[in-house]
Amino acid sequence: MPEHTPVPTPSADRAARPSTLLPGAVHRLVEVPGGRIHCVEQGTGPLVLLVHGFPESWYSWRHQLPALAAAGYRAVAIDVRGYGRSSKPVAVDAYRMLAHVADNTAVVRALGADTAIVVGHDWGSPIAAHSALLRPDVFTAAALLSVPYAPPGGPRPTDAFTRIGGDEEFYVSYFQTPGRAEAEIEPDVRGWLTGLYTGLSGDTLAPADHSGLFFVPKGARMADRFPTGRLPGWLEERDLDVYSAEFERTGLTGALNRYRNVDRDWEDLTAWHGAPVTQPSLFIGGTLDASTTWMSDAIDAYPRTLPGLSAAHLLEGCGHWIQQERPAEVNTLLTDWLHDLR
Repeated sequence: MPEHTPVPTPSADRAARPSTLLPGAVHRLVEVPGGRIHCVEQGTGPLVLLVHGFPESWYSWRHQLPALAAAGYRAVAIDVRGYGRSSKPVAVDAYRMLAHVADNTAVVRALGADTAIVVGHDWGSPIAAHSALLRPDVFTAAALLSVPYAPPGGPRPTDAFTRIGGDEEFYVSYFQTPGRAEAEIEPDVRGWLTGLYTGLSGDTLAPADHSGLFFVPKGARMADRFPTGRLPGWLEERDLDVYSAEFERTGLTGALNRYRNVDRDWEDLTAWHGAPVTQPSLFIGGTLDASTTWMSDAIDAYPRTLPGLSAAHLLEGCGHWIQQERPAEVNTLLTDWLHDLR
């Protein structure tokens, strides 16, 4: 199909078109109760659903899609609602965790499958974990990348983030007010993405005196503490072209609205406070990722919170963008784990 062929409309459910970014993969839009979800699919076999985080897209799984396909799986990477070619509801509360779980469940059904293994990175990790927690009938196993599983519960999230910030403002708090972070990011999407990707990569981490990357001083911008200089080894200009083009087209509001639902999630998931994910699971993190150091207690609690865990792997010297920084290692860990599930 020629490159200029338009993306199918929602009425063209399941209509596939070859990918110009990833040979061998196909793009399709599927209908879900909340609108549509854009999927990129490669391979045949048991369904593996790949869920990205912030600020990414299906493209962050470009190294995993062919590897999983070659290993005998039907790998499907989605654009989470609010991103890319997926629907972008206007209401902030349309981005609560329950809506993401419903999207994942509907995608599995729309693809003609009864069950799937779910894999998530960054925000995609808690989305994957909660998909398994809330719909164990659909999601038979979960692999979590970068962000450890912590069961719902504890203090109200926004109160906790306020305390974490202290005299400055924790980035999740900074993201809470609609339009505020957008006003920083959207005038220079490519520059902001470059700074964040660079600042959280293992080979280009911000120096020690810039350790407050996640904290915003009063009257400042988050980007004021982003490092400058060379791109991380995993990130090429053509990758930045893909990411920046998507966010320049869509804006960042849908992506940021995930953060604006943390208190709603806390309330919605009251019945699951403290609940473990009991299906087979896997965790992969980076030793230089703040997510694994700040949440080390969550990793220590895995015998209780992830009783089906096969292993928790911490890749030495790796930062936050783990499946892009260390694709070969992540692919091996994922495919070995998947084969053991059979």
